Amino acid sequence: MSLQIELVSADRVVWSGEAREVIARTAEGDLGVLTGHAPLLSLLVPGVVRIFPTDGDPVEAAVSEGFISVAADRVSILSEDTFLADEVDEAEATAELDRARAADDELAVRRAEAKLRLIGKAS
Repeated sequence: MSLQIELVSADRVVWSGEAREVIARTAEGDLGVLTGHAPLLSLLVPGVVRIFPTDGDPVEAAVSEGFISVAADRVSILSEDTFLADEVDEAEATAELDRARAADDELAVRRAEAKLRLIGKAS
């Protein structure tokens, strides 16, 4: 058995397919979902989502706030902004982090840090 995953941002489907597992950060902490998981709806917080497809390499994406829904082996991850590693510009993410820190905007700091973690450049 496998999970049907849809990772969706405000303007596009970022990734869709079958997976063995997905890990996401929620307001309650990190959440791992395997087949047969109980239904749930939870708030997604800025972080890195990891998807382990049934075939191929793991997929990682930096997400901002949103929702994760699990029902009948279907997982929907909905986030305003979602970035795959090859879509993150290190200089831009670092500048975003600096601006967020200067503005003392903790949520924006977490968004920028997630992008940098995704590309292995976390501070």
